[in-house]
Amino acid sequence: MPPTMHFYPGLKAFVFDFDGTVASLTIDFPEMRKAVLAQLKCFGISCERLRDLYVLEMISAGKQLIADRFPGQENTYYQQAIALVRDIEINAARRGSLLPGTREMLIHLRAQSLKTGIVTRNCRDAVNIVFPDILSFVDIVLTRDETPLVKPDPDHLIKVLEAFALPAAKVAMVGDHEMDMKLAKDVGAYAIGVLTGHAGAAELSGAGADMIVNKASDIFSFFPNGDL
Repeated sequence: MPPTMHFYPGLKAFVFDFDGTVASLTIDFPEMRKAVLAQLKCFGISCERLRDLYVLEMISAGKQLIADRFPGQENTYYQQAIALVRDIEINAARRGSLLPGTREMLIHLRAQSLKTGIVTRNCRDAVNIVFPDILSFVDIVLTRDETPLVKPDPDHLIKVLEAFALPAAKVAMVGDHEMDMKLAKDVGAYAIGVLTGHAGAAELSGAGADMIVNKASDIFSFFPNGDL
């Protein structure tokens, strides 16, 4: 599938999501959600109003509900829930791998004097299992372990823009999830959707994608002699 829109030529940096964008998507998110909800039920918390939240937001909301109902137990719950999520992420990472062409793409972008970064809700250990030499290929990695506010909160991407000392209009956010497209639009960045993970073209377009490509390494085609 060709890009749906023309590439914007003024970009100075590319920020990538991780799972489903540059790495294979191996996390079973429905099972993760089910496990987190089951843990909440152990505290006698009704989960109905939390079911539509993302997992990390579900945990934070559950922590507040436990603090209201069982003061003093909320931190124990939170630590257990995060450990549960981390274990799932680590096990998934051990089955994971980088998508073909990822290292070559990042090398090529750097050769074009373009900055690159990763923003992910995943934990740092899981990222390092899949991509142990990641800091040899990108300028910055911000997992949830490095920021208190993770995407879709704009601050996750804003921290990267600040590190790059670039305005949002000069930066592209590349991701496989509607969340990534919305994040880009919220901060004024260019949004590139990829079809290697969570969402299809219709979902990405509906979330604000400026361009959609089959895979992240298709970005090569917008630079001279950039074919894999």
